[in-house]
Formats: sequence, structure tokens, C-alpha cells
Amino acid sequence: MAYTAATLRMVTQSVNNTGSAFWTYDTTDAATAVDANGYITDAKARGLKKGDRVEVTKTDASPISITTHVVSAINANGSADLADGVALGSTNSD
Repeated sequence: MAYTAATLRMVTQSVNNTGSAFWTYDTTDAATAVDANGYITDAKARGLKKGDRVEVTKTDASPISITTHVVSAINANGSADLADGVALGSTNSD
């Protein structure tokens, strides 16, 4: 699949543009696809910046999986490079 701008949402922003903002992104793509350099093509236009956190929810996983990524860089073309994700626990043994 490909990046879907409609499912990338800012949850909290930094005060006075200092510090990092928190974003969520829902997708059926694997975390390794989302953190590929350039996957989020309109990062600069959307206001993402280096150090922002992006929580990615893989909506078609069972159970649903969530990874947290940090924006490593905003590229010259306005796309983002996300750091590898850290998985949040999502097992359900019952």
C-alpha cells in the first residue's frame, strides 16, 4: 500500500514550536514500510519536524499492533525519514 495523508493526524503540538509534537497514523502497511525514508511524502507541508513522535497503528493486524517512531529528518523534498519503530505490547492470549 501507500501513504494515506488522511489518516495522519496531529494529537498534540509543542508550545511555541519548542519540543516535539505527537502524531498518529493508521494504516495496513507494516511498520517497516512506514519508517522507510520518504514514505510520508508531505511531512514538511503538514508541519512534521525532526524529533516529533508518530504512533503508527496497523489496523488489519490481529491483535492490532502499534509502533512508536521518531522523525529522524525532514528531507529536502519535504518527505520524512522515521526512525525504526518500537513496538508497544499488543498480545491477547485469551
